[in-house]
Amino acid sequence: MTYRGVVLDVDGTVVRGDDPIPGAADGLDRLTTAGLRRLFVSNNPTKRPPAYADRLGRAGFDVSPEEIVTAGTITTTYLADNHDDDDLFVVGEPALVDQLTDAGLTVVDAEDRADAVVVSIDRSFDYDRLSSALRACRDGVTIVGTDPDMVIPAAEGDVPGSGAIINAVAGVVGRDPDVVLGKPSDPALRTIRDRLGVPPADCLVVGDRLDTDIALGERSGMTTVLVRTGVTDDRDLARGDVTPDYVLDSLADVGTVL
Repeated sequence: MTYRGVVLDVDGTVVRGDDPIPGAADGLDRLTTAGLRRLFVSNNPTKRPPAYADRLGRAGFDVSPEEIVTAGTITTTYLADNHDDDDLFVVGEPALVDQLTDAGLTVVDAEDRADAVVVSIDRSFDYDRLSSALRACRDGVTIVGTDPDMVIPAAEGDVPGSGAIINAVAGVVGRDPDVVLGKPSDPALRTIRDRLGVPPADCLVVGDRLDTDIALGERSGMTTVLVRTGVTDDRDLARGDVTPDYVLDSLADVGTVL
């Protein structure tokens, strides 16, 4: 089969922290030589595409901001489309708040003013912030999660992601979020289709995570490729609810799929 496009995860697939994953450069060169249109899609909600392009550049990869979509991008678009007049209480990092306010959305600190609560990764999350989120999530308030990632690959090893914070808030509130964005959500799929401009049947999706990268490809009809350089090991593969079409040691081996 001839592929025309590729959706690439970033953390655990191309880089770990700010360091390139061995073989990733060779894999990206192989995809470029094959003429595939690229879209890098990350469930990191804190970095804007230009910041992600800079990060990838420091790791030695030439990627333009136009080739990058993040959970922050998807969350901002979703809220602008569905909650543009709402007061938003945000459990998340300042970089996410900046993205929302720059888009003209209203972020409030007062728990009793919240029309919607946005929950995301927050490396300063503590008991007091959890208590504030509980008070903000009263009856009728919409709860929006930026992405489901429970852990994320970092230079020092795996660390808790947005999913861990979302689960903590959902646990004390006693109900699940109304929507969790990022991969593999429907809003993410729509954004990817619009940005890539290639039918899903003609696309690869390459990533290190079964419940986001591979699930997204399975739901949309893309050919799925799991790489072993991130968070998924053989035990996860054996007990997972989704099965990738291909399993590679790293992105360096993507030529075997083309």
